[in-house]
Amino acid sequence: MTPQERDEALELVNELQKERSGQRLDEIGMSAERVPFILLPYQVRWHQDQSVVRICDKGRRIGFSWGAWAAEAALEAARASGGMDQFYMGYNQGMAAEFIGDCATFARWFNIISSDIEVGLQEVVIDNEKHDIVAYKIKLASGHKIEALSSMPHNWRGRQGHARIDEAGHHKKLREVVDAAMAYRIWGGRISIGGTHNGEESDFNELVSDTVSGKLTWSHHRVRFSDAVREGLYKRICLVTRKDWTEEAEAAFIAETRSAYPSAESANEELECIPKRGTGAYFSRLLLEKCAIPNCKVVSYSKPAEFVTNAKRLEITQTWIDEVLAPLVREIPPMFRTVAGQDFGRSGDLSVFTVGQKLAALGWWTPLRVELRNIPFDCQKLIVTWLLLNLPLLHHAKFDARGNGQSHAEAALQLLGAQRVECVMMSGAWYDTHFPRYHQAYEDGEISTFGDEDWIADHRSVVLVNGTPRMSDARTKGSDGHDRHGDAAVSGVLMWAAAREEVAPSAGTTVEANPGLYRSSRGPSGASAPLFADRRNGAVSRLRDRGRGH
Repeated sequence: MTPQERDEALELVNELQKERSGQRLDEIGMSAERVPFILLPYQVRWHQDQSVVRICDKGRRIGFSWGAWAAEAALEAARASGGMDQFYMGYNQGMAAEFIGDCATFARWFNIISSDIEVGLQEVVIDNEKHDIVAYKIKLASGHKIEALSSMPHNWRGRQGHARIDEAGHHKKLREVVDAAMAYRIWGGRISIGGTHNGEESDFNELVSDTVSGKLTWSHHRVRFSDAVREGLYKRICLVTRKDWTEEAEAAFIAETRSAYPSAESANEELECIPKRGTGAYFSRLLLEKCAIPNCKVVSYSKPAEFVTNAKRLEITQTWIDEVLAPLVREIPPMFRTVAGQDFGRSGDLSVFTVGQKLAALGWWTPLRVELRNIPFDCQKLIVTWLLLNLPLLHHAKFDARGNGQSHAEAALQLLGAQRVECVMMSGAWYDTHFPRYHQAYEDGEISTFGDEDWIADHRSVVLVNGTPRMSDARTKGSDGHDRHGDAAVSGVLMWAAAREEVAPSAGTTVEANPGLYRSSRGPSGASAPLFADRRNGAVSRLRDRGRGH
């Protein structure tokens, strides 16, 4: 790990703690009598349970990882006699950074002497590809340590203490992780497993069901969102945010929280510990939100059905390109290579064009997404051609070539050549290869991307069917009130497949393209102008994996 990478990893911990930190009571004029207990009852019950193996299914955003897991880990590791090492396993760097920061915070509050947070890389092999996984550690005066590890079964090997498997429903190899952790019991260790549900057929739900039925003799805790609110969650939120608590405000809070989900079934799974029937969503909301950053731009262009016969439709579309799209493209840093993926739609579904960019050591991000609804074929071709000719250092683009998209994809291929464009006839086999790689990028924190509800809902439309990712037949309502069918998820996986494509560097290949192929009837000054935009220099904003609490 380079000094820069180490600094960035440690800065992530600090940033997450700033977001999660509270305030001293005396600094806000609040007496300690107003806070009778730091921990809420469901967090206390977890601390009181000294069972060797515990499992908890819970609602999201109830402070369980903070008050139940991190607080307990700091206390247990602090005991020289009867304490033990703590090994936390989430499934991405943001979770690890959040947990280790919470443990350090509790150690400070409990007046426990501990070291500064250490960070390093572990090299692991996933699907025959090498990955460097970030691991955090703090050492306590007791001689014990707390480590936050990657979600790899072999990481338990050679260790002894308390294994903590967080968000277990979203681990790809949960059975192997749990089996490896069970060896801790031999020498007096403990195992804690917890998280939100991810489908009725998930390994996590099976472990919970076996515990509830008595097949497994583990200790079971269940904390629904409604349970947490009843035990004081919203009152604590009001206390921290300095709002007045009322029954009406609490009811509104519950209603608003549930309404954020696209369906009652989704809300029940995420909040009330009721797993979805049948297949599970391939991308969890938690995973998608962990990789979201605020500065990714989304632009939409839609027209009524009669626009197809408008004699000035190309001129109108070019004006939209000049005035709306071009300024956004000019904001993309010009010195780093870009890739793109497009899922094609005409009238029923959206056309979604997603741009990805590699920002040196900061990893991949998605600076721009273009969504076209009910746009005629020739206008779509005009927009996509402009994008292909104006994106900075275009490395590769992949196009959905099924159905009506085939002609569109072929035009892009003819424009830039096979080095730069692939027409993809997506199939089950193609999904089997590329969706797992795309999913792994989220798990490893390799990609920072959109956090809007349309993007999240589209990715939640990817479901597991007999263990393999497929697009659900269900449709969801988008932010514009119209139907969506996972369009952005398909565009996203195409973009990521393009990012992994090994082709000649963008500056190393001459492409025989005709820059006058598509010209607007007038440029910004009113004269005819080719579809090229000036690539302006600009500063690269530093990207961060801004993890959220869970």
